Amino acid sequence: MSHIVTPDICDAHPHVDVLDPIFANFGGRDAFCGPIRTVKCFEDNSKVKEAVAEPGEGAVLVVDAGGSSRCAMLGDMLAEQAADNGWAGVVMYGCVRDVDVLAETELGVQALGTHPRKSEKRGEGLRDIAVTFAGVTMTPGQWLYADNNGIVISQERLPLEDI
Repeated sequence: MSHIVTPDICDAHPHVDVLDPIFANFGGRDAFCGPIRTVKCFEDNSKVKEAVAEPGEGAVLVVDAGGSSRCAMLGDMLAEQAADNGWAGVVMYGCVRDVDVLAETELGVQALGTHPRKSEKRGEGLRDIAVTFAGVTMTPGQWLYADNNGIVISQERLPLEDI
């Protein structure tokens, strides 16, 4: 896929949705894209752990963690597992930890912030449902494009070679 530049995507494809600018880049990939898969959970990353253990096939895991700033929902071990299993990235509406390792991991990671405490493990949460945060509803199968400028959502894969 061609180089991802979200301002160019927005110029060439004005129909895309743009997430509110509340995320920071923490991963080893500054730019990433892929079809969306979702998790909805709150202060319990069991379903995140379950998802990244599966083949990612270039997808982006979009996690609605309720915007919690009381614990981290992704750390070094899950990020490394996601990278090893072929995930393109993770967008976390919540916090991450182990940011020095995340920055060296071949995975795109955008999140609200950092927190040193790990989450609970109660097996709670939902997968592959529509999630809404940062002003946009995202559904499995849509495409997410992210870089240091922001995050955009498209109903289908965009022809970036035309940009």
